[in-house]
Amino acid sequence: MVDQRLAQAFEGVGEEYDRYRPGFPESAAETILPEPVGAVLDLGAGTGKFTELLIPRASRVVAVEPSRAMLDVLRAKLPRVEALIGGAESIPLPDGGLDAVTVAQAFHWFDRDAACAEIRRVLVPGGVLGLLWNRSDPSCAWDRACHRVAHPAVVTGEDATTASAAQGLPGFAFRGRHEIRWTERITRDDYVARWLTVSSFLAADEDTRSAMVAEVERILDTDPETDGRDAFTLPIITDVFVYVADEVSS
Repeated sequence: MVDQRLAQAFEGVGEEYDRYRPGFPESAAETILPEPVGAVLDLGAGTGKFTELLIPRASRVVAVEPSRAMLDVLRAKLPRVEALIGGAESIPLPDGGLDAVTVAQAFHWFDRDAACAEIRRVLVPGGVLGLLWNRSDPSCAWDRACHRVAHPAVVTGEDATTASAAQGLPGFAFRGRHEIRWTERITRDDYVARWLTVSSFLAADEDTRSAMVAEVERILDTDPETDGRDAFTLPIITDVFVYVADEVSS
C-alpha cells in the first residue's frame, strides 16, 4: 500500500531535488537499452535525472511526471524531451506506441497492478520495461546509519522497495537483475541537504525534521570516515530490473 502522505511530499520539490539527489550511472541505461530504440518513456521522471541518459538511446524520449515543480526543472534542462503531466495509473499516451518504459526511483510509489496494466498498454508487444533504484552500499557504515534515520526499517543490505521488484509483474516476463556499483564525490553540506529531499524528511513536522537532521550530523561527526571532513566519497549501488511485455496482453 502506497503511503500517500509520503508520496505527496514531493509535490513542491523541484530544484532542490535536482541539485541534491544522485543521478544514475550510464551503464544502467545501457543495461535496459543496449541498442537504440524508436520511442522510450521515462515514467515518474522527476527532474530528469535518468531521462537525460535516454536521449542518445532513442529517437523519441517522453517523460511523464505528476509533480509540476519537478517537470518544470526537467523541461528547462531537457528541452528536446516531450514532457507531460501524468501518473503511472493513467499514462497520457496512446496504445502501443513505445518500445521501452523506464522507471527510476519511483515504482514503489505506484499502484502496482494498475501501473503494470497501463505500462503494458502503451508498450509494443515485446517492449522493454526497466525498473531501477539507487540504494546505499552496506559496506558504508555511516551512509547506512543515515539511511536508518530516514527509513528505520532498513536493517539489511537490500531495501524492501528494491527487493520487491524482483517479484513477478502482471503482463511482463522477468529478464534479469543487474547490480551496478559506483561512487560519487559529495560535500558534507550537500549530503545533509540531500536528506531534506527524502520523503520521510519532507513529510515530518518541523521538530521531527530538525531532530532527524541533527542525528545525521551526529553520525557524520562520530564516524572516523567522515568526522572533520568537508567532502566524502560515497559508494552507491544501482539495482536494475529488466522485463519484457508479454506478446499477448493480459
